Amino acid sequence: MIIDGKIEAKVLRDEIKKEISLIKDKMNKIPSLSVILIGNYTPSEIYVRNKIKMSKEVGISSNVIRYPEEVSEIEILNKIEELNNDSNVSGILVQLPLPKNINKEKVINLISPLKDVDGFHPINVGNLASGYKAITPCTPLGCLLLIKKVEENLSGKHAVIVGRSNLNGKPMAQLLLKENCTVTIVHSKTKNLKDECIKADILIVAVGVPNLVKKDWVKNDSIVIDVGINKLNDKLVGDVKFDDVKDKVKAITPVPGGVGPMTIACLLKNTLSCFKAR
Repeated sequence: MIIDGKIEAKVLRDEIKKEISLIKDKMNKIPSLSVILIGNYTPSEIYVRNKIKMSKEVGISSNVIRYPEEVSEIEILNKIEELNNDSNVSGILVQLPLPKNINKEKVINLISPLKDVDGFHPINVGNLASGYKAITPCTPLGCLLLIKKVEENLSGKHAVIVGRSNLNGKPMAQLLLKENCTVTIVHSKTKNLKDECIKADILIVAVGVPNLVKKDWVKNDSIVIDVGINKLNDKLVGDVKFDDVKDKVKAITPVPGGVGPMTIACLLKNTLSCFKAR
């Protein structure tokens, strides 16, 4: 089974759109997302354009606040404070990566945890790790929703996560622990990486190494979620060698068209959640 992230993201967006329409009819208000974009980094431009397009599609009011690459850190921090205090703003997103002169930690920590649609603020990270209600980072949340489309009950499953990043690996582990999975995180320093991967009922790969995981790395009838997106010979490929693996496993996400669309859909879901929590 190939998990079509485009179809699943459309289903989620339709649910969000329906709920926002009901809220608008009842309250005459809609969620609002403010995106801060610094510089002219092409991938960031594309990501932001897609986020704004999808926001409008579901009925979220959105705007992009653009700054040149040389903008000062204090100007960005002042703008975040302004957005924190604006009752009309439901969610705030600062598009990463940032220029070297701007401290990412300062920026993330200043965003109100109640408006932190990326789920990166330490309070949201801590709440997620503690099993409390939290805004969850979009990519791990999207991965979990895709996994549960294949198998609803994950209790007792052995999940192996390749990659330990704050953006995906660590929050992914917390989400799967909450589902009562047995979770193993492996990374670049793990010995016998292949031996760990082949034990997985659920394998999530997010390391940015093209075609790292091959057929003999995966268990029969496992679920494989490929978060990686890499350019190889002018073609986009994942961290999993898709054609090699797809016939052996129960379900797998393609690249592109797997996790990516769900990440944006989950950003919209988080924006709606921030609006409803006010």
